[in-house]
Amino acid sequence: MDTSYPREDFPPAAPRKRDPSATVIAVGAAAAPRDHLVWSVFNTIYLNFCCLGFVALAFSVKVRTPYVAGDVEAAQHFSSKARRYNVLATAGSLVLPLVLAALVITGVLHLSKLAQESIDFFSYQLSMGDDDK
Repeated sequence: MDTSYPREDFPPAAPRKRDPSATVIAVGAAAAPRDHLVWSVFNTIYLNFCCLGFVALAFSVKVRTPYVAGDVEAAQHFSSKARRYNVLATAGSLVLPLVLAALVITGVLHLSKLAQESIDFFSYQLSMGDDDK
């Protein structure tokens, strides 16, 4: 046993019990979750792609009830769902017309090229027939 330094034996510490009167103070109030109501109304009226704007509006309205009742977690859940449906409605309403416009433009270009080739073919055939006479 090493006795090169002095040792002091302390009695074991008594287990500490929690004080039941202790309170926890929240530093800041929980921020209210966004309801995205204006975005949902806009999607419902103007960009109602597959009724996703209406679904987003329903979730936007549902955000306020649990928040007022004190259930911030449920309010955040409804808020995130409203945001997702708004993103889907906006993306679907903007991307679908762009894709359709691109298809129409490429179709018109293809048909104009096809028409030009037909005109060239028939004009060549008609010029060949004029030499025989």
